[in-house]
Amino acid sequence: MRSTVIVTLFVLLISLCSSCDKKRVFDEYKPVKNWHKDSLVSFKIKEIDTSKIYDLFINIRNNNEYAYSNLFLITEIKFPEGKVISDTLEYEMTEPSGKWLGTGFGDVKENKLWYKKEVKFEEAGEYEVKIQHAMRKNSEVDGIKNLDGISHVGFRIENSDN
Repeated sequence: MRSTVIVTLFVLLISLCSSCDKKRVFDEYKPVKNWHKDSLVSFKIKEIDTSKIYDLFINIRNNNEYAYSNLFLITEIKFPEGKVISDTLEYEMTEPSGKWLGTGFGDVKENKLWYKKEVKFEEAGEYEVKIQHAMRKNSEVDGIKNLDGISHVGFRIENSDN
């Protein structure tokens, strides 16, 4: 019963905060559990104004089960006409002291990570963004098969200030 009340309050708080979020164009989360190294988290952007400039973010929710101070990701944007742009990214998840970066209370932290700044989607149609983790332990060739501690992966598009 208590956890239901907490979840309801959390959803209500998120709803209130997002209703006054004027910069948001697209904001979606997908749950992940034991994020497999071959698992792609995919987002489809169906309608985007080709005349505007946007900032892109990757949102990560992690908990205390996440055992690393950084996070490596491989991203891919597929354009409506077939062009694909791939990036390998590294993000810091902790301060040098080991304290989690991000916002939130309890053991869940949310990180809004810069992906691309001042992007113009020049092709009309549906875009697809795919995100995959690329974590591996030091001096090991094979990646971490199942990444614990990441609960949600999100993708966000905001109107740019420029």
